[in-house]
Amino acid sequence: MPHKILISTSSFDVDGNPALQRLAAQGFEIVLNPHGRRLSEAEAQTLLGDGVVGMIAGVEPLTRNVLSSAMNLKVISRCGTGMDSVDAGAAAELGILLKNTPDAPARAVAELTLGMMLGILRRLPEADRGIRAKQWAPLMGRLLSEQTVGLIGFGRVGRRVARLVRAFGAKVIAFDTQAVPAEDGVEFKSMDEVIRSADVLSLHVAYQSELRHLLNAARFATMKKGAVVINAARGGLIDEAALIQSLQSAHLAGAALDCFEKEPYDGPLATMPQVVLSAHMGSYAKEARALMEREAAENLLTGMSAKGLVKD
Repeated sequence: MPHKILISTSSFDVDGNPALQRLAAQGFEIVLNPHGRRLSEAEAQTLLGDGVVGMIAGVEPLTRNVLSSAMNLKVISRCGTGMDSVDAGAAAELGILLKNTPDAPARAVAELTLGMMLGILRRLPEADRGIRAKQWAPLMGRLLSEQTVGLIGFGRVGRRVARLVRAFGAKVIAFDTQAVPAEDGVEFKSMDEVIRSADVLSLHVAYQSELRHLLNAARFATMKKGAVVINAARGGLIDEAALIQSLQSAHLAGAALDCFEKEPYDGPLATMPQVVLSAHMGSYAKEARALMEREAAENLLTGMSAKGLVKD
């Protein structure tokens, strides 16, 4: 039985990927996600069955249970940045090498964040829906240049967002748990100060269990009336029920979300006109996606070489 490579992302350009073609030429069988969507835990467990030694992973739950049953798995190469869907402790115990692609998606996520900010402030989705419903009603919006943009997280994406919004003339305040290099025009404050002071609050932190519901009812209550929230990071960072209540009370003016606690999302936020939603597609820009896929496959090849699974 040939060794197998599982690609669990919903789509992947195998033919145009040199590293994967090299693996195929050495006899590895490449297995694609047959569902065309995020895998469930049970589906991931099934696909990681007999003979899978390497994996290019999406955001499916790679729990201890899944990894423990993947008897031959040696390398997981995440096509993306966040590793919160992988039980890293279990992987280390089982001798499974973990890699990711932190640089490739940063520009795409930052640009999507900027698009969400502009869309929610100028109410573009509302205007679009109105015209499609034969309702001509110019909507009063707000200028990004006149807002204080607060960034929670100032890593690869947060820093890019800061530069983009500063080009519009916005004031930028930021918080990060780590010491980060100074950035011209960015004022660093405590997390609570950023949350209280921002007109536009944007999340750019990796999900960890201690950050679950980082934005909850108590923190929403401290935000400026009329502020908006942007999340193109991870879904569990926001208490969605508390967000809905804050929007319904008109304390918050709007929200733009690319990720959710449960995906695909089909909850009540989808019925609210002041909310912009997208399908966890922050990295889904053609150029960024191609770079991510190349890096993920190269990381897989390097990892499998380190494990002695490929020929030089």
